[in-house]
Amino acid sequence: MKNNQQAINQSNQNINWFQRFLMICSGGNIHILRKTPSEWNKFSGIGGIVLFTAIFATLSAGYAMYTVFDDIWMSIGFGILWGLMIFNLDRYIVSSIKKTGTWWNQILMAIPRLVLATFLGIIISKPLELKIFEKEVNKQLNTIIQRNKKQLQAEMSGRILQQSGPFETEKKQISEKIAQYQRSYDSASVELEKEILGKQSLLTSGKEGFGPNAKRKQELKEQRRQDLENYQKQMTSRLDYLDKEISKVYTNLETERKSTETFEDRFNGFAARLQALDELGKNSAIIALAASFIMGLFICLEISPVLVKLISAVGPYDYLLEKTENDFRLYSKEKIEKGNALTDFRIENFIDNLKK
Repeated sequence: MKNNQQAINQSNQNINWFQRFLMICSGGNIHILRKTPSEWNKFSGIGGIVLFTAIFATLSAGYAMYTVFDDIWMSIGFGILWGLMIFNLDRYIVSSIKKTGTWWNQILMAIPRLVLATFLGIIISKPLELKIFEKEVNKQLNTIIQRNKKQLQAEMSGRILQQSGPFETEKKQISEKIAQYQRSYDSASVELEKEILGKQSLLTSGKEGFGPNAKRKQELKEQRRQDLENYQKQMTSRLDYLDKEISKVYTNLETERKSTETFEDRFNGFAARLQALDELGKNSAIIALAASFIMGLFICLEISPVLVKLISAVGPYDYLLEKTENDFRLYSKEKIEKGNALTDFRIENFIDNLKK
């Protein structure tokens, strides 16, 4: 027994700082691991996967925040915070799986952890996919921006027609009315000329010279000229008002269009890049396949610690961990039973004293 203890103490000296750090990353109990040298490599490997997953999560979150805030220091700070959260969550997921127990119990324990790890893998992979396909995403973003601008122009044209329509309609009605007065005046001028020249028609006498009929036609022509001029004077202010209102509609919508196009030119945030990546995947089977492989890689990376812990055989660490937890459980149960017994004894003693 003494020789075995010396061998364990000797093996403790072989744990270097990096290996110890990876064991901490794995979520293992260092005090128990010191007594189980055969488990060091397994827990160091699990810890390495957890560590690199956290590093990738940091890079992923940092890039995602940079596309949102365009601030390098804020992106670095949030990326580190997100990486630490993923690191702590992965440590908990791995350390919470117990190898002692039936196979089905281990499977039931692993299923929700695998689902959570898969979800985390998808979250981590998306920003890194955007970075990997950055050139293609930027090109597709430009396509989306131009498409949005065309749609915006079509909407503006529709709104121009809608808002300026009543003014244009009224202006057209006034123009038609002026044209009607003009035609009446022109007709009267032609009839007067025919009457003076003696040209026979249904409305002329056929007698040459400025006779009574020509005089009446001269008066009709003058009346129609006055009607035309009076209506034109009457509608001048109204036409000016309609022109100003139409011009105001065009000016307001043009200002709105320029402002909106400025926002469209800045359409390069995280959600916009996700949209561009989605459209790239729909338009290109190669990019869709590559993105699927990248996502699958990070999902495998995220769930691998759980799978390694699940498929590995029960080792000395698991037995010692179960023994330690069982010792504390028995100790706690013993203390509770003793406390209950002492309490019952004091109550019985108090009742006996009252009876005396």
